[in-house]
Amino acid sequence: MNFDIARKKMVQEQIIANGVSDRRVIEAMLKIPRHIFVEEAMAARAYSDSALPIGERQTISQPFMVALMSELLSLTGSEKVLEIGTGSGYQTAILATLADRVFTLERIRPLALRARKCLDSLALFNVRIRINDDDGNRIGWDEEAPFDAIIATAGAPEIPEILTEQLAVNGRLVIPVGDENGQSLLKIVKDPDGNLQVTESVKCRFVPLIGRNGWQLEH
Repeated sequence: MNFDIARKKMVQEQIIANGVSDRRVIEAMLKIPRHIFVEEAMAARAYSDSALPIGERQTISQPFMVALMSELLSLTGSEKVLEIGTGSGYQTAILATLADRVFTLERIRPLALRARKCLDSLALFNVRIRINDDDGNRIGWDEEAPFDAIIATAGAPEIPEILTEQLAVNGRLVIPVGDENGQSLLKIVKDPDGNLQVTESVKCRFVPLIGRNGWQLEH
């Protein structure tokens, strides 16, 4: 399979055709090889218009959702970004291409270690990964706050206050909010007075956010 051709087709038919227009996001999606972030047996499906399993009951988001969430963050290249849910590391790689520094939290150790290897193979050394394996009870990264942008790749029942507190002035938070069966993708902007401006983008369905600001882990 020619992955370069598949990636170009993905960007044209799934991302540009669906309204994503940020040139930097499009270039990042063309650059990052999505197939290295899935298991080898799934590589041929890496550029399909769907989420894919990555093990540990987690998924890699469909390409359009990765592009849309990245576009909503309005990154220019100078930002400090926090990601909640490293997962495969694919969204992390896109963020690392678009921003100055990325701090990412993952509660499942094998996923975090696998993501680190993929990011290192692409020389994306502007990413710090924290393994947050205490059932997700530390959702933010206090010592590195505030952040210019925060992205959550898991659905929350409500907007987590701990994340809005860690936003810089004019910072953007993109997060799916709803119940475990479906969410709305929200963009939250903190204005200079500390007020939150919330806009809804699209309906979506993500794996649930686990921990104090989400749902309790079932053992």
